[in-house]
Amino acid sequence: MLDTTALPRKATLPPPLDTRYQVETPEGIDLPLRPAGLMVRALAFSIDLAIRGLILGLMFIALAMLGKLGAGLGSILLFGVSWWYMVLFEVFNQGRSPGKQWMGLRVIQDDGTPIDWSASLLRNLLRFVDMLPFGYFLGAISCLQHPNFKRLGDLAAGTLVVYREQPLTRPQLPPSQPRRPPFALTLTEQRAILGFAERQAGLSDARVNELASILARPLQVPAPRAVAELNGIAHGLLGPT
Repeated sequence: MLDTTALPRKATLPPPLDTRYQVETPEGIDLPLRPAGLMVRALAFSIDLAIRGLILGLMFIALAMLGKLGAGLGSILLFGVSWWYMVLFEVFNQGRSPGKQWMGLRVIQDDGTPIDWSASLLRNLLRFVDMLPFGYFLGAISCLQHPNFKRLGDLAAGTLVVYREQPLTRPQLPPSQPRRPPFALTLTEQRAILGFAERQAGLSDARVNELASILARPLQVPAPRAVAELNGIAHGLLGPT
């Protein structure tokens, strides 16, 4: 009988690091998200901290003229700005405080849905735990250890800070009448023609004519008409606005 104990065992490697977070919608569509790392989140928090400090500083200067009444109102203001600044922005501004909006981030639920009141309150109330023992030490350690960069407040609330997806913009093509290609084009050929039309404005006339003659050769288009023909095919591929 073969002694399997003498055979070398294959080492078990850890799964590769992936900065994508897959969410499956109720319609069965996979939604890829990009969790935000520690540094960009720290920058966003610093911006929010500076804004809150500016608001409180201006308000305290104004309230100082009211004496004891101003001191009492200042205490209420300090509580409100400290604890409700993040919550109100996250709930009413699609998970984006000014700092997060500046850095292109937003807070969502783990299932990809917008953050709600309970989750926002919980993740922000637990900031005092993330700050222990000083300077967000526990929160930073949690972000660095978690595959999706979650601090303790995110773990408890079931939330995730992700990069906000940029809306797709329609490429700008040179003006031309849409045309159909003389035969069915492969996906690679379609991409080549669209890429030529999109980049045309940044190329010299000589380079444009050179590329057009190369691309138009399989289409059996004469060189003098190559640029106009390719631009027309590009418009036809892109479709109406």
